[in-house]
Amino acid sequence: MEGKKHTVTLAGFLITIIGSILFSTKAIIVKVAFANTSMDALTLLMLRMTFSLPFYLGAIWFARQEGLKPLTTRQWMGVIGLGLFGYYLSSLFDFTGLQYVTAGLERLILFLYPTFAVLINSIVFKQPVVRTQQIALLLTYTGIGIAYLGELRIDVSNPNFIWGSFLIFLCSITYSIYIVGSGRMIPTVGVTRFTAYAMLSSTAGVFAHFIFGGGSLQLLQEAGTHVWYGILLAVLATVLPTFMLSNGMKRIGSNNVAIISAIGPVSTIIQAHFILGEKIFPAQIAGTVLVIIGVILIGWKRN
Repeated sequence: MEGKKHTVTLAGFLITIIGSILFSTKAIIVKVAFANTSMDALTLLMLRMTFSLPFYLGAIWFARQEGLKPLTTRQWMGVIGLGLFGYYLSSLFDFTGLQYVTAGLERLILFLYPTFAVLINSIVFKQPVVRTQQIALLLTYTGIGIAYLGELRIDVSNPNFIWGSFLIFLCSITYSIYIVGSGRMIPTVGVTRFTAYAMLSSTAGVFAHFIFGGGSLQLLQEAGTHVWYGILLAVLATVLPTFMLSNGMKRIGSNNVAIISAIGPVSTIIQAHFILGEKIFPAQIAGTVLVIIGVILIGWKRN
């Protein structure tokens, strides 16, 4: 429960921070795959979900051993809807957008999702936005603006820069809907069962899109020689961090997880600099600091 006080144990802290850093490797792996293969976003996403599938099937088996009540029709609709909307759509927006923007900027825009969650709870569920949250929202959007304008000047030669940024922005919105919805469903459905079924529904969405939406079998055949990208995305950047952060929430609470997860954009920017050769510039540093402060405020003061 959100109102419960959680102590930050060493185990909970380590699990959360490692999970957050692993999540931040996703953009790096995707950018490296785009640079070294001819795979498109949909094919790469197909690989990611294919190799994730066995882990989530296993999670369902474990969840069934817990003896939980069967899901109601409404719960099934909620889990499937959130999986399709929150993970299938957000991943598609994210992978497509990463073709046009840097990994550092992607992570920074994506990290707006806690602020969107606050706005959704305010507009849809009539939860008041307290003064601390208002300050946090101002800081985060100011930070994104500073970083974005700085990168826009550097990346002015990229004609798809704004389109890619918009897709990442949509990803952040859809993922925030998943976070808000999951926060309301997990207490009744169970964290393992919810995560597994939501991810399976998103996997079905990706497969259906590939089959009926113009996926390239030729690119998929080529992907056979680049199978390690799919395995890395599935295991290192999807399955492990998903369950690590869920475990972290159990141990230290979602508020503390939100605060510790602020390491994510910093981790991505550092990895992008050393692995992809992306430049670190003053506007990016200033914007990142403001966004992280804003997210920490939201995590710290959320009721």
